[in-house]
Amino acid sequence: MSSSAPQDTGHRLWSVDEHLADVLATVRPLEPIELQLLDAQGCVLVEDVTVPVALPPFDNSSMDGYAVRTADVQGASEEFPAVLAVIGDVAAGSGELPTVGPGEAARIMTGAPLPPGAEAVVPVEWTDGGTGGGAAAGMSPASAAPEHASGEVRVHRAAEARAHVRARGSDVQAGDLALAAGTVLGPPQIALLAAIGRGTVRVRPRPRVVVLSTGSELVQPGEALTAGTIYDSNSFALAAAARDAGAIAYRVGAVADDADTLRSTIEDQLIRADLLVTTGGVSVGAYDVVKEALSSVGSGDEDVDGSGIDFRKLAMQPGKPQGFGVIGPDHTPLLALPGNPVSSYVSFELFVRPAIRALMGLPESEVRRPSVRAVLKADKALGSPAGRRQFLRGAYDAESGTVSPVGGSGSHLIAALAHADSLMVVPEDVTSVEPGTELEVVLLS
Repeated sequence: MSSSAPQDTGHRLWSVDEHLADVLATVRPLEPIELQLLDAQGCVLVEDVTVPVALPPFDNSSMDGYAVRTADVQGASEEFPAVLAVIGDVAAGSGELPTVGPGEAARIMTGAPLPPGAEAVVPVEWTDGGTGGGAAAGMSPASAAPEHASGEVRVHRAAEARAHVRARGSDVQAGDLALAAGTVLGPPQIALLAAIGRGTVRVRPRPRVVVLSTGSELVQPGEALTAGTIYDSNSFALAAAARDAGAIAYRVGAVADDADTLRSTIEDQLIRADLLVTTGGVSVGAYDVVKEALSSVGSGDEDVDGSGIDFRKLAMQPGKPQGFGVIGPDHTPLLALPGNPVSSYVSFELFVRPAIRALMGLPESEVRRPSVRAVLKADKALGSPAGRRQFLRGAYDAESGTVSPVGGSGSHLIAALAHADSLMVVPEDVTSVEPGTELEVVLLS
């Protein structure tokens, strides 16, 4: 973008692929920062993380039971149990450990370190639990029956060496690669980082995306409608979609059709935005004020070379009018989407979501939604305008490999969108799609 004023390139019809390539060529991954583990959830790791210590760091029991020497329980049965002297308890977190000698056993809890001399663990269910009776169902609490940490225990079954013992390093060894750069940190990855002792991690932060709707007719949900007004659904849909893509989303209440108000609102939001998304006001109507408002957003007296917004017409349906560029002193990317609900959402999926994923630093294979080939299942042929790539809402059946249309092609049909899980793609050079035809299908969930 070379001009500080918006450029209306409407005389040229851009392809979907050209517009997306322009967006992705402008968006750069955010700079890495060091974050606490929970703050790093959803972020992309920028460094390989190696294991500093083995996990688990010591041999430990996988059962509640008794730590024993295998020779002492060899041949044990209910008729002829092995009778061992109980020398104490070994609990998880125990520091000083008793040494298990010949004819001895130690009560041991799940996760507790295997004491010296012991070679295996027999589950408490294989013993009398130190009660002198039959098979035990469990252990008596140490606080309620401390005498069971001493005395005798009868073992009814033999145990092989290392039975019910988790070996040191059986999960990961010191020096192993725990997580590779490029990993998105979800709950299991956060757990692994914590388990190996990492309190912080270096990541690309989640992008901050500000979403705002334009239109004097828009009313916030929960308020009363008056003549000529409708509820603002776009800002909610796009903020939710931004979160789903991995961003931190800020939704701004609908802005009236006034260029000065819109301009000041956008300028106020620049301080907390890595990406701005507007919806509405990009067509050719007398009250489509986004073009007017963006003529000098954030320019002030500073140098804005390289800033500016292009307004374009794309060879697609829905979503023909689009705007894209960078604004303000930090050259913050802005995507201006059309206002019809379906046009807005489809445009988000095709252009904004990839921009968010690129800001996160994800590999190219994870920037766009996955797509599959599926056979059209419909009662009649689907029409499509010549020279336009059409995106129709669909319901995809993975088992049968088919996709069915959901609702009509109107760009205002929100109810149909709510029941769709995919977009059927009709190429620019196709004007009719017969049932049984194979189509590209973009999966939305």
